[in-house]
Amino acid sequence: MTEASAATPPKRRRVRRRTSVVGVLGELLITAGVLVLLFLAWQLWWNDAVMASQQTSSAASQSQQWIDKAEAPVTPQTPDPATPIDYGEPPVATPPEHGEILGVLYIPRYGPEYARNIAVGTTVDVLNSMYLGVGRYENTQMPGEVGNMALAAHRSAWGGGMHLINEFQLGDAIYVQTADGYYTYRFRNLEYVQPSAGDVLAPVPRQEGVAPGERLITLTSCNPLLSTDERIIAYGVFESWQPLSAGPPAEIAAQVAAQAQEG
Repeated sequence: MTEASAATPPKRRRVRRRTSVVGVLGELLITAGVLVLLFLAWQLWWNDAVMASQQTSSAASQSQQWIDKAEAPVTPQTPDPATPIDYGEPPVATPPEHGEILGVLYIPRYGPEYARNIAVGTTVDVLNSMYLGVGRYENTQMPGEVGNMALAAHRSAWGGGMHLINEFQLGDAIYVQTADGYYTYRFRNLEYVQPSAGDVLAPVPRQEGVAPGERLITLTSCNPLLSTDERIIAYGVFESWQPLSAGPPAEIAAQVAAQAQEG
């Protein structure tokens, strides 16, 4: 055996050590990847569920505060529930400051317990808040006002306030409760647009510069799920309003009553 061949074993040991280091690094990278996936799962599922519950609880509390301050229930003007009472023109409140609550949103299509506070603004302090979750685009209309009240919420994560926006069906009710009463809107249609399509927020959506003649509501969120590639838009048209003293609309009466008991 030559001296050159005698030196071979140490070289093989160095190769094994390098292989071992690469293996450890690979395992560390896999572990890191698993941890990242677990964090994402927590963020998108667990954290989402916790925030949704907190946002619902906060909205129920706000709703009850307004109800407690309302006048005594009024005597119905007609015994026929199929004939709605005309309470005249809906009141329009002065817009509050950024981040302040202006209403509570109820959408039966989203589930029997769905409720979210609506605050002024669509920045992260509103949409990512544990107590808010739905924001009204500033410079759009207030509940009951002629024109377009445009709202935004996340589709997934941070409470997922518009997670089921794609499931709307024609005529679905969208209720907005304020310190004055309940405003009922009816879903009309969906639209998918690019993120740059700011004209959906116009007083007459998609028709900038046109004077409005209807009271509208526009709900906006990202689409598809877990993506910001485009926006999904749900349009609704105003149907009626009733003061808090008249009680909530029949479709959400049981939910509002349950909130009172839990509070």
